[in-house]
Amino acid sequence: MQNVKMYTTSVCPYCVQAKRILKSKGVEAIEEIRIDANPDQRSAMMERTGKRTVPQIFIGDTYVGGCDDLMDLDSRGGLMPLLQGS
Repeated sequence: MQNVKMYTTSVCPYCVQAKRILKSKGVEAIEEIRIDANPDQRSAMMERTGKRTVPQIFIGDTYVGGCDDLMDLDSRGGLMPLLQGS
C-alpha cells in the first residue's frame, strides 16, 4: 500500500470524508499535515499544489487533488490501483 499524505485542518468536513474513503479502501495510516496548526505548511502546500483549500491529497508521489478528485478517481476505478502502486 502506498503512503498517503494529506494536508488538512481540524474542522474540515471534506478532510473527514476523504479520510473515510481512504480507510474504507484499506489505508491504515494517513500522514496528516495540519495547515491550521502550522502556517508555514499552508505556504508549502500552496507552492506544491497551487491550491488554497483542503484537503490536498498525495498517494505515493502522485498528486490526487481534493476530496472531489479522490471521489472521482474512486468512481472511475483508479483509486485502488493507485493505492496498490499498480
